[in-house]
Amino acid sequence: MATSATTSAPLIEKHTIGYVPPEDRHGKVRDLFTLWFGGNIAPLPIVTGALGVQLFHLNLVWGIVAILVGHLVGGVLMALHSAQGPQMGIPQMIQSRAQFGSLGALLVVLIAGVMYIGFFASNIVLAGKSLHGVVDSVPVPVGILIGALGSGIIGIIGYRFIHVLNRIGTWVLGIGIVVGFGYILTHIQTDDFLTRGSFNLSGWLATVSLAALWQIAFAPYVSDYSRYLPANVPVAATFWTTYLGSALGSSLSFVFGAVAVLATPVGMDTMDAVKLATAAIGPLMLVLFLLSVISHNALNLYGAVLSLITLVQTFAYRWIPTAKSRAVISIIVLLACCFAAVGASADFIGHFVDMVLVLLVVLVPWTAINLIDFYAIHKGQYDIGSIFQVDGGIYGRYNPQALLAYAIGIAVQIPFMNTPLYVGPVSAHINGADLSWLVGLLVTSPLYFWLATRDSAYRRRLTSGKLANNL
Repeated sequence: MATSATTSAPLIEKHTIGYVPPEDRHGKVRDLFTLWFGGNIAPLPIVTGALGVQLFHLNLVWGIVAILVGHLVGGVLMALHSAQGPQMGIPQMIQSRAQFGSLGALLVVLIAGVMYIGFFASNIVLAGKSLHGVVDSVPVPVGILIGALGSGIIGIIGYRFIHVLNRIGTWVLGIGIVVGFGYILTHIQTDDFLTRGSFNLSGWLATVSLAALWQIAFAPYVSDYSRYLPANVPVAATFWTTYLGSALGSSLSFVFGAVAVLATPVGMDTMDAVKLATAAIGPLMLVLFLLSVISHNALNLYGAVLSLITLVQTFAYRWIPTAKSRAVISIIVLLACCFAAVGASADFIGHFVDMVLVLLVVLVPWTAINLIDFYAIHKGQYDIGSIFQVDGGIYGRYNPQALLAYAIGIAVQIPFMNTPLYVGPVSAHINGADLSWLVGLLVTSPLYFWLATRDSAYRRRLTSGKLANNL
Protein backbone atom coordinates (compact mmCIF):
# COMPACT_ATOMS: atom_id res chain seq x y z
CA MET A 1 0.00 0.00 0.00
CA ALA A 2 1.50 3.32 -1.01
CA THR A 3 0.76 6.96 -0.33
CA SER A 4 1.40 10.14 -2.25
CA ALA A 5 4.57 10.50 -0.23
CA THR A 6 6.09 7.56 -2.09
CA THR A 7 7.14 9.59 -5.10
CA SER A 8 8.23 12.63 -3.10
CA ALA A 9 10.18 10.84 -0.37
CA PRO A 10 13.76 12.16 -0.25
CA LEU A 11 16.54 9.76 -1.20
CA ILE A 12 18.57 10.70 1.88
CA GLU A 13 16.57 9.84 4.97
CA LYS A 14 15.89 12.83 7.23
CA HIS A 15 14.47 10.98 10.24
CA THR A 16 16.48 9.08 12.83
CA ILE A 17 14.78 7.76 15.97
CA GLY A 18 11.86 10.17 15.95
CA TYR A 19 8.25 9.38 15.15
CA VAL A 20 7.53 9.24 11.41
CA PRO A 21 4.41 11.40 10.83
CA PRO A 22 1.69 10.30 8.37
CA GLU A 23 2.79 12.78 5.70
CA ASP A 24 6.25 11.16 5.59
CA ARG A 25 5.00 7.59 5.33
CA HIS A 26 5.75 5.88 2.03
CA GLY A 27 6.57 2.57 0.40
CA LYS A 28 4.76 -0.68 -0.28
CA VAL A 29 4.40 -3.62 2.04
CA ARG A 30 5.85 -5.97 -0.58
CA ASP A 31 9.17 -4.14 -0.14
CA LEU A 32 9.58 -6.06 3.10
CA PHE A 33 9.70 -9.33 1.20
CA THR A 34 12.50 -8.15 -1.09
CA LEU A 35 14.42 -6.56 1.79
CA TRP A 36 14.59 -9.73 3.86
CA PHE A 37 14.84 -12.19 0.97
CA GLY A 38 17.64 -10.36 -0.83
CA GLY A 39 19.43 -9.49 2.40
CA ASN A 40 19.67 -13.14 3.42
CA ILE A 41 21.29 -14.42 0.23
CA ALA A 42 24.80 -13.87 1.54
CA PRO A 43 28.00 -15.68 2.63
CA LEU A 44 27.39 -15.56 6.40
CA PRO A 45 24.12 -17.56 6.31
CA ILE A 46 25.73 -19.93 3.78
CA VAL A 47 28.63 -20.58 6.17
CA THR A 48 26.21 -20.96 9.10
CA GLY A 49 23.96 -23.37 7.24
CA ALA A 50 26.90 -25.62 6.38
CA LEU A 51 27.53 -26.24 10.09
CA GLY A 52 24.62 -28.69 10.24
CA VAL A 53 26.55 -31.18 8.14
CA GLN A 54 30.11 -30.03 8.90
CA LEU A 55 29.99 -29.66 12.66
CA PHE A 56 26.89 -31.58 13.70
CA HIS A 57 27.29 -34.41 11.14
CA LEU A 58 23.73 -34.52 9.84
CA ASN A 59 23.05 -35.96 6.42
CA LEU A 60 21.49 -33.80 3.72
CA VAL A 61 17.86 -34.70 4.36
CA TRP A 62 17.94 -34.23 8.13
CA GLY A 63 20.06 -31.10 7.73
CA ILE A 64 17.45 -29.54 5.44
CA VAL A 65 14.61 -30.52 7.79
CA ALA A 66 16.41 -28.92 10.76
CA ILE A 67 17.13 -25.75 8.76
CA LEU A 68 13.50 -25.39 7.69
CA VAL A 69 12.11 -26.01 11.18
CA GLY A 70 14.46 -23.46 12.73
CA HIS A 71 13.73 -20.71 10.22
CA LEU A 72 10.00 -21.31 10.19
CA VAL A 73 9.82 -21.11 14.00
CA GLY A 74 12.29 -18.27 14.51
CA GLY A 75 10.83 -16.33 11.60
CA VAL A 76 7.50 -16.03 13.43
CA LEU A 77 9.10 -13.99 16.20
CA MET A 78 11.07 -11.86 13.76
CA ALA A 79 7.99 -11.09 11.64
CA LEU A 80 5.87 -10.24 14.70
CA HIS A 81 8.42 -7.53 15.53
CA SER A 82 8.29 -6.26 11.95
CA ALA A 83 4.52 -5.85 12.14
CA GLN A 84 4.98 -3.30 14.93
CA GLY A 85 6.70 -0.80 12.61
CA PRO A 86 3.74 0.75 10.75
CA GLN A 87 1.68 0.85 13.96
CA MET A 88 4.34 2.64 16.02
CA GLY A 89 6.28 4.66 13.45
CA ILE A 90 9.45 4.53 15.56
CA PRO A 91 12.54 2.27 15.65
CA GLN A 92 12.38 -0.98 17.59
CA MET A 93 14.94 -0.14 20.25
CA ILE A 94 13.45 3.17 21.37
CA GLN A 95 10.08 1.45 21.57
CA SER A 96 11.58 -0.74 24.31
CA ARG A 97 11.25 2.23 26.67
CA ALA A 98 7.52 1.46 26.79
CA GLN A 99 8.28 -1.96 28.30
CA PHE A 100 11.38 -1.28 30.41
CA GLY A 101 11.18 2.45 31.16
CA SER A 102 13.40 5.23 29.81
CA LEU A 103 16.46 4.12 31.81
CA GLY A 104 15.54 0.46 32.18
CA ALA A 105 15.78 0.03 28.41
CA LEU A 106 19.40 1.22 28.26
CA LEU A 107 20.92 -2.22 28.83
CA VAL A 108 18.95 -3.82 26.02
CA VAL A 109 19.72 -0.93 23.65
CA LEU A 110 23.43 -1.17 24.49
CA ILE A 111 23.48 -4.93 23.91
CA ALA A 112 21.71 -4.54 20.56
CA GLY A 113 24.15 -1.81 19.52
CA VAL A 114 27.17 -3.96 20.37
CA MET A 115 25.66 -6.86 18.41
CA TYR A 116 25.13 -4.68 15.33
CA ILE A 117 28.70 -3.40 15.52
CA GLY A 118 29.94 -6.98 15.86
CA PHE A 119 28.01 -8.06 12.77
CA PHE A 120 29.18 -5.01 10.82
CA ALA A 121 32.85 -5.56 11.68
CA SER A 122 32.62 -9.29 10.91
CA ASN A 123 31.01 -8.64 7.55
CA ILE A 124 33.55 -6.07 6.41
CA VAL A 125 36.26 -8.66 7.12
CA LEU A 126 34.27 -11.15 5.08
CA ALA A 127 33.88 -8.55 2.31
CA GLY A 128 37.64 -7.93 2.34
CA LYS A 129 38.42 -11.62 2.03
CA SER A 130 35.78 -12.07 -0.68
CA LEU A 131 37.18 -9.19 -2.72
CA HIS A 132 40.68 -10.59 -2.34
CA GLY A 133 39.35 -13.96 -3.54
CA VAL A 134 37.86 -12.36 -6.64
CA VAL A 135 40.83 -10.07 -7.37
CA ASP A 136 44.09 -11.45 -5.96
CA SER A 137 45.86 -8.10 -6.37
CA VAL A 138 43.55 -6.45 -3.82
CA PRO A 139 44.97 -7.05 -0.31
CA VAL A 140 42.47 -8.04 2.39
CA PRO A 141 42.92 -4.77 4.37
CA VAL A 142 42.14 -2.75 1.24
CA GLY A 143 39.14 -4.98 0.58
CA ILE A 144 37.94 -4.35 4.14
CA LEU A 145 38.09 -0.59 3.60
CA ILE A 146 36.27 -0.85 0.26
CA GLY A 147 33.56 -3.05 1.77
CA ALA A 148 33.13 -0.70 4.73
CA LEU A 149 32.93 2.36 2.49
CA GLY A 150 30.27 0.77 0.30
CA SER A 151 28.15 -0.24 3.30
CA GLY A 152 28.71 3.18 4.88
CA ILE A 153 27.41 5.08 1.88
CA ILE A 154 24.28 2.91 1.74
CA GLY A 155 23.70 3.23 5.50
CA ILE A 156 24.11 7.00 5.51
CA ILE A 157 21.67 7.48 2.63
CA GLY A 158 19.33 5.34 4.66
CA TYR A 159 15.97 3.65 4.59
CA ARG A 160 14.74 4.23 1.04
CA PHE A 161 18.04 3.39 -0.67
CA ILE A 162 18.36 0.19 1.38
CA HIS A 163 14.95 -0.92 0.14
CA VAL A 164 15.76 -0.01 -3.48
CA LEU A 165 18.99 -2.04 -3.48
CA ASN A 166 17.28 -5.07 -2.00
CA ARG A 167 14.52 -4.96 -4.60
CA ILE A 168 17.23 -5.28 -7.22
CA GLY A 169 19.18 -7.79 -5.14
CA THR A 170 16.19 -10.10 -4.75
CA TRP A 171 16.07 -10.74 -8.50
CA VAL A 172 19.81 -10.86 -9.09
CA LEU A 173 20.72 -12.95 -6.04
CA GLY A 174 17.60 -15.09 -6.28
CA ILE A 175 18.39 -16.07 -9.85
CA GLY A 176 22.07 -16.47 -8.97
CA ILE A 177 21.50 -18.91 -6.11
CA VAL A 178 19.00 -20.97 -8.16
CA VAL A 179 21.56 -21.23 -10.96
CA GLY A 180 24.19 -22.14 -8.34
CA PHE A 181 21.98 -24.94 -6.99
CA GLY A 182 21.44 -26.25 -10.50
CA TYR A 183 25.15 -26.31 -11.28
CA ILE A 184 26.15 -28.01 -8.02
CA LEU A 185 23.47 -30.69 -8.27
CA THR A 186 24.54 -31.54 -11.82
CA HIS A 187 28.29 -31.53 -11.01
CA ILE A 188 28.51 -33.40 -7.67
CA GLN A 189 32.14 -34.32 -6.96
CA THR A 190 31.63 -36.81 -4.13
CA ASP A 191 30.24 -40.34 -3.84
CA ASP A 192 28.71 -39.77 -0.40
CA PHE A 193 26.61 -36.69 -1.21
CA LEU A 194 23.43 -38.31 0.13
CA THR A 195 25.00 -40.71 2.62
CA ARG A 196 27.59 -38.58 4.44
CA GLY A 197 26.39 -38.00 7.99
CA SER A 198 23.30 -39.35 9.70
CA PHE A 199 20.52 -38.34 12.03
CA ASN A 200 21.51 -37.56 15.60
CA LEU A 201 19.17 -35.77 17.96
CA SER A 202 21.72 -33.40 19.49
CA GLY A 203 23.02 -32.31 16.07
CA TRP A 204 19.50 -31.88 14.75
CA LEU A 205 18.48 -29.73 17.74
CA ALA A 206 21.67 -27.70 17.44
CA THR A 207 20.99 -27.00 13.76
CA VAL A 208 17.38 -26.02 14.51
CA SER A 209 18.69 -23.62 17.16
CA LEU A 210 21.22 -22.08 14.77
CA ALA A 211 18.49 -21.38 12.21
CA ALA A 212 16.04 -20.03 14.80
CA LEU A 213 18.67 -17.78 16.38
CA TRP A 214 19.55 -16.44 12.94
CA GLN A 215 15.98 -15.12 12.70
CA ILE A 216 15.82 -13.90 16.29
CA ALA A 217 19.02 -11.88 15.74
CA PHE A 218 17.02 -9.62 13.40
CA ALA A 219 14.35 -8.91 16.02
CA PRO A 220 15.96 -5.80 17.57
CA TYR A 221 15.93 -3.91 14.28
CA VAL A 222 13.44 -5.54 11.92
CA SER A 223 10.68 -2.96 12.51
CA ASP A 224 13.14 -0.16 11.69
CA TYR A 225 12.52 -1.12 8.05
CA SER A 226 8.73 -1.16 8.24
CA ARG A 227 8.18 2.01 10.28
CA TYR A 228 7.77 4.25 7.22
CA LEU A 229 4.85 2.26 5.86
CA PRO A 230 1.41 3.88 6.25
CA ALA A 231 -0.16 3.18 9.64
CA ASN A 232 -3.21 1.56 8.00
CA VAL A 233 -1.15 -1.26 6.50
CA PRO A 234 -2.69 -4.45 7.94
CA VAL A 235 -0.62 -6.19 10.61
CA ALA A 236 -1.12 -9.49 8.78
CA ALA A 237 0.29 -8.07 5.54
CA THR A 238 3.40 -6.77 7.28
CA PHE A 239 3.85 -10.07 9.10
CA TRP A 240 3.51 -12.34 6.07
CA THR A 241 5.67 -10.37 3.65
CA THR A 242 8.45 -10.17 6.23
CA TYR A 243 8.07 -13.79 7.31
CA LEU A 244 8.06 -15.27 3.82
CA GLY A 245 10.96 -13.11 2.63
CA SER A 246 13.21 -13.83 5.60
CA ALA A 247 12.36 -17.51 6.06
CA LEU A 248 12.68 -18.29 2.34
CA GLY A 249 15.88 -16.29 1.75
CA SER A 250 17.60 -17.61 4.87
CA SER A 251 16.56 -21.21 4.22
CA LEU A 252 17.90 -21.08 0.65
CA SER A 253 21.28 -19.78 1.85
CA PHE A 254 21.54 -22.29 4.70
CA VAL A 255 20.67 -25.21 2.41
CA PHE A 256 23.04 -23.90 -0.26
CA GLY A 257 25.90 -24.05 2.25
CA ALA A 258 25.01 -27.62 3.24
CA VAL A 259 24.73 -28.76 -0.39
CA ALA A 260 28.06 -27.14 -1.36
CA VAL A 261 30.09 -28.84 1.39
CA LEU A 262 28.50 -32.23 0.74
CA ALA A 263 29.23 -31.94 -2.97
CA THR A 264 32.96 -31.38 -2.31
CA PRO A 265 35.63 -33.33 -0.39
CA VAL A 266 35.44 -33.45 3.41
CA GLY A 267 37.29 -30.76 5.34
CA MET A 268 37.05 -27.85 2.93
CA ASP A 269 36.27 -24.32 4.10
CA THR A 270 32.66 -23.51 3.20
CA MET A 271 33.32 -20.63 0.81
CA ASP A 272 36.16 -22.60 -0.80
CA ALA A 273 33.67 -25.44 -1.21
CA VAL A 274 31.21 -23.05 -2.84
CA LYS A 275 33.89 -21.83 -5.24
CA LEU A 276 34.91 -25.39 -6.15
CA ALA A 277 31.36 -26.75 -6.35
CA THR A 278 30.21 -23.99 -8.69
CA ALA A 279 33.43 -24.20 -10.76
CA ALA A 280 32.78 -22.34 -14.03
CA ILE A 281 30.31 -19.91 -12.45
CA GLY A 282 32.22 -19.73 -9.17
CA PRO A 283 33.78 -16.27 -9.75
CA LEU A 284 30.37 -14.85 -10.67
CA MET A 285 28.83 -16.33 -7.50
CA LEU A 286 31.60 -14.78 -5.39
CA VAL A 287 31.01 -11.37 -6.98
CA LEU A 288 27.28 -11.61 -6.25
CA PHE A 289 27.95 -12.63 -2.65
CA LEU A 290 30.43 -9.77 -2.25
CA LEU A 291 27.83 -7.25 -3.40
CA SER A 292 25.30 -8.87 -1.08
CA VAL A 293 27.64 -8.53 1.92
CA ILE A 294 28.18 -4.84 1.23
CA SER A 295 24.48 -4.15 0.74
CA HIS A 296 23.21 -6.16 3.69
CA ASN A 297 25.92 -4.91 6.02
CA ALA A 298 24.45 -1.42 5.66
CA LEU A 299 21.56 -2.69 7.83
CA ASN A 300 23.99 -3.51 10.63
CA LEU A 301 25.56 -0.05 10.45
CA TYR A 302 22.12 1.58 10.32
CA GLY A 303 20.94 -0.40 13.36
CA ALA A 304 24.11 0.35 15.32
CA VAL A 305 23.77 4.07 14.67
CA LEU A 306 20.09 4.18 15.69
CA SER A 307 20.97 2.32 18.90
CA LEU A 308 23.76 4.78 19.71
CA ILE A 309 21.48 7.74 19.03
CA THR A 310 18.88 6.19 21.34
CA LEU A 311 21.49 5.83 24.10
CA VAL A 312 22.60 9.46 23.81
CA GLN A 313 19.08 10.84 23.48
CA THR A 314 18.08 9.14 26.73
CA PHE A 315 20.24 11.68 28.59
CA ALA A 316 20.25 14.55 26.06
CA TYR A 317 16.47 14.41 25.73
CA ARG A 318 16.22 17.89 24.20
CA TRP A 319 18.46 16.84 21.33
CA ILE A 320 16.65 16.31 18.06
CA PRO A 321 19.00 14.13 15.96
CA THR A 322 19.02 14.85 12.24
CA ALA A 323 20.30 13.16 9.10
CA LYS A 324 23.60 14.99 9.66
CA SER A 325 23.88 13.50 13.15
CA ARG A 326 23.22 10.04 11.74
CA ALA A 327 25.90 10.56 9.08
CA VAL A 328 28.53 11.73 11.59
CA ILE A 329 27.90 8.80 13.95
CA SER A 330 27.92 6.39 10.99
CA ILE A 331 31.37 7.62 9.98
CA ILE A 332 32.69 7.26 13.53
CA VAL A 333 31.38 3.69 13.83
CA LEU A 334 32.70 2.83 10.37
CA LEU A 335 36.22 4.13 11.10
CA ALA A 336 36.37 2.37 14.47
CA CYS A 337 35.29 -0.94 12.95
CA CYS A 338 37.79 -0.61 10.09
CA PHE A 339 40.60 0.09 12.55
CA ALA A 340 39.65 -2.96 14.63
CA ALA A 341 39.09 -5.25 11.63
CA VAL A 342 42.28 -4.37 9.75
CA GLY A 343 44.45 -4.78 12.84
CA ALA A 344 42.71 -7.85 14.21
CA SER A 345 43.77 -11.47 14.14
CA ALA A 346 42.84 -13.94 11.42
CA ASP A 347 40.11 -15.32 13.69
CA PHE A 348 38.37 -11.96 13.96
CA ILE A 349 35.08 -13.24 12.54
CA GLY A 350 35.10 -16.27 14.83
CA HIS A 351 35.55 -14.11 17.93
CA PHE A 352 32.71 -11.80 16.97
CA VAL A 353 30.37 -14.66 16.10
CA ASP A 354 31.11 -16.13 19.54
CA MET A 355 30.26 -12.77 21.10
CA VAL A 356 26.98 -12.58 19.20
CA LEU A 357 25.97 -16.02 20.48
CA VAL A 358 26.48 -14.77 24.03
CA LEU A 359 24.50 -11.57 23.36
CA LEU A 360 21.58 -13.54 21.95
CA VAL A 361 21.12 -15.14 25.36
CA VAL A 362 20.24 -11.74 26.80
CA LEU A 363 18.18 -10.64 23.79
CA VAL A 364 15.78 -13.61 23.82
CA PRO A 365 13.96 -12.49 27.02
CA TRP A 366 13.69 -8.99 25.54
CA THR A 367 11.97 -10.49 22.48
CA ALA A 368 9.46 -12.30 24.68
CA ILE A 369 8.70 -9.21 26.78
CA ASN A 370 8.37 -6.90 23.79
CA LEU A 371 5.99 -9.20 21.91
CA ILE A 372 3.81 -10.01 24.92
CA ASP A 373 3.59 -6.32 25.84
CA PHE A 374 2.70 -5.24 22.30
CA TYR A 375 0.25 -7.95 21.30
CA ALA A 376 -1.24 -9.30 24.52
CA ILE A 377 -1.15 -6.36 26.94
CA HIS A 378 -1.20 -2.99 25.18
CA LYS A 379 -2.53 -4.36 21.87
CA GLY A 380 -0.45 -1.90 19.90
CA GLN A 381 -1.67 1.22 21.74
CA TYR A 382 1.14 3.33 23.21
CA ASP A 383 1.67 6.94 24.19
CA ILE A 384 4.45 7.93 21.77
CA GLY A 385 5.06 11.23 23.54
CA SER A 386 5.90 9.47 26.82
CA ILE A 387 8.44 7.26 25.06
CA PHE A 388 10.50 10.36 24.24
CA GLN A 389 10.27 11.99 27.68
CA VAL A 390 13.34 11.92 29.92
CA ASP A 391 11.32 10.53 32.84
CA GLY A 392 9.54 7.99 30.63
CA GLY A 393 6.17 9.72 31.01
CA ILE A 394 3.51 7.19 31.92
CA TYR A 395 6.06 4.38 31.50
CA GLY A 396 8.48 5.75 34.09
CA ARG A 397 12.24 5.45 34.29
CA TYR A 398 12.10 1.76 35.25
CA ASN A 399 9.50 -0.97 34.94
CA PRO A 400 10.24 -3.43 37.79
CA GLN A 401 7.97 -6.12 36.33
CA ALA A 402 9.78 -6.13 32.99
CA LEU A 403 13.23 -6.03 34.58
CA LEU A 404 12.37 -8.91 36.94
CA ALA A 405 11.00 -11.05 34.10
CA TYR A 406 14.05 -10.15 32.02
CA ALA A 407 16.49 -11.21 34.74
CA ILE A 408 14.66 -14.49 35.37
CA GLY A 409 14.47 -15.08 31.61
CA ILE A 410 18.26 -14.88 31.41
CA ALA A 411 18.83 -17.02 34.52
CA VAL A 412 16.66 -19.94 33.36
CA GLN A 413 18.68 -20.20 30.14
CA ILE A 414 22.00 -20.79 31.87
CA PRO A 415 21.73 -24.62 32.24
CA PHE A 416 20.79 -24.89 28.56
CA MET A 417 23.47 -22.55 27.15
CA ASN A 418 26.29 -23.51 24.84
CA THR A 419 28.48 -20.45 24.29
CA PRO A 420 32.25 -19.90 24.18
CA LEU A 421 32.03 -18.49 27.71
CA TYR A 422 29.98 -21.23 29.30
CA VAL A 423 28.40 -24.59 28.50
CA GLY A 424 25.46 -25.48 30.72
CA PRO A 425 25.01 -28.96 32.19
CA VAL A 426 21.89 -29.72 30.16
CA SER A 427 23.58 -28.63 26.92
CA ALA A 428 26.64 -30.74 27.77
CA HIS A 429 24.39 -33.74 28.42
CA ILE A 430 22.83 -33.48 24.94
CA ASN A 431 26.19 -33.12 23.16
CA GLY A 432 26.22 -29.35 22.94
CA ALA A 433 22.76 -28.56 21.61
CA ASP A 434 21.79 -25.04 22.72
CA LEU A 435 18.13 -24.88 23.72
CA SER A 436 18.50 -21.79 25.90
CA TRP A 437 16.54 -19.60 23.47
CA LEU A 438 13.51 -21.91 23.60
CA VAL A 439 13.55 -22.12 27.40
CA GLY A 440 13.96 -18.36 27.66
CA LEU A 441 10.92 -17.75 25.48
CA LEU A 442 8.73 -20.33 27.21
CA VAL A 443 9.49 -18.99 30.69
CA THR A 444 9.69 -15.24 30.08
CA SER A 445 6.49 -14.85 28.05
CA PRO A 446 3.94 -16.10 30.61
CA LEU A 447 5.95 -14.70 33.51
CA TYR A 448 5.95 -11.17 32.13
CA PHE A 449 2.25 -11.35 31.25
CA TRP A 450 1.44 -12.47 34.79
CA LEU A 451 3.57 -9.77 36.41
CA ALA A 452 2.42 -6.95 34.13
CA THR A 453 -1.30 -7.63 34.35
CA ARG A 454 -1.13 -7.74 38.15
CA ASP A 455 0.71 -4.45 38.46
CA SER A 456 -1.67 -1.86 39.92
CA ALA A 457 0.26 1.02 38.32
CA TYR A 458 -0.14 -0.62 34.92
CA ARG A 459 -3.89 -1.02 35.42
CA ARG A 460 -4.22 2.66 36.29
CA ARG A 461 -2.34 3.63 33.12
CA LEU A 462 -4.43 1.28 31.03
CA THR A 463 -7.71 2.78 32.27
CA SER A 464 -6.51 6.40 32.20
CA GLY A 465 -7.15 6.70 28.48
CA LYS A 466 -3.61 7.84 27.82
CA LEU A 467 -2.44 4.78 25.97
CA ALA A 468 -2.88 6.02 22.43
CA ASN A 469 -0.62 6.60 19.47
CA ASN A 470 -0.24 10.34 19.72
CA LEU A 471 2.53 12.87 20.14
